[in-house]
Parts: sequence; structure tokens; C-alpha cells
Amino acid sequence: MNIDTILDQIFKLPENSKSVLKNLISEIEFPKDSIIIKAGKVEKTIYFIKKGIVRAFVPQENQDLTFWFGKEGDVVLPMKSYVDNHQNYENIQLLEDCVLYQLKIDDLRKLFETDINIANWGRKLAEKELVKTEELFISRQFRTASQRYEELLTKQPEIIQRVQLVYIASYLGITQVSLSRIRSEI
Repeated sequence: MNIDTILDQIFKLPENSKSVLKNLISEIEFPKDSIIIKAGKVEKTIYFIKKGIVRAFVPQENQDLTFWFGKEGDVVLPMKSYVDNHQNYENIQLLEDCVLYQLKIDDLRKLFETDINIANWGRKLAEKELVKTEELFISRQFRTASQRYEELLTKQPEIIQRVQLVYIASYLGITQVSLSRIRSEI
């Protein structure tokens, strides 16, 4: 997915503002299994996924807790670092070889001060990420693992096809055996 499409799905910028923003964005490749964001660090970069799949997780004693998957067109945004310049709590692991666009948070903050269009784009970015977080929270709190799996099948079928079952089970908060049972019932 190209950077223009990704930026436009967040908030449509005038061409001159988009050009200024794009001048700060570079393309980078990472191999599968790379950890591009580490918990406990103040992250300095936002990533946009051009190609590949990633997961956000928090390590636990027995099994990692995966709470989000990202695919082409999605934003990898450590909110605590983006909003408050604080240490983030999640790790971001690449589940495939990935091509990403990267943007330094400090560079973006400087543009917020000089271009109202880019400031509005940044606000819309944060709002969209907040809505996604709210949807994940509600899903995890009020839906069964079977319902969440069906939701994943309906809304993001490519995740089921491209992500290892161990990570899907972690996302659903169940064991792989329970996931196999759910899959056989559907």
C-alpha cells in the first residue's frame, strides 16, 4: 500500500501539507520476527505498514498476550510515546518480512506547530487509534472467545490466513487446544 493512500485514510491533507509530511517519511525493511518497538522505552518513531503483518503484545509468564494485529495500511503507533513522550508498554513484532514507512515523532510534533492541516491530521490519527483501542477493549470484555474469533473471521480474514495459530489463540486469550475446538465448531 502506498503512503498517499495510508495518509489519506487518516485525514485528507491539502497537497502542499501532504508533500511536507511525506518529505519526512522514509521506507524501511525489516525481517520477520524483528521487534521494532520494545516495551519500557520511549519510542521515537511511528510506522505505517506498506507490506506485512505485525502484532502488539505484552510478555506474560506462561504466554504472551497479543492484543492487536496490524496489516497493510495500518499504523503502528505507541500511544504513550506519541501523546506524552512516556515509555510504552507494548512490544511490536513482525510476523512476516515487512516493508514499513517510518516517521520520527519529534519531526511530526514540529510540523504540528507550523501547519494546522498536519496538526489536524495528527489529531485524527490519535482519535482513530483511540476508537480502535476502545473497540478492542469492548470486544475483550464483553464477547466470548468464539465470538471474537468469528469477528476476526468476518472483519479481518487475512489475519486468520497469515498469522500463526499460537498468536491468534493469544489474541483470543485461550489455548491453542481451545482455538482448535472453536475452529472445528464453525
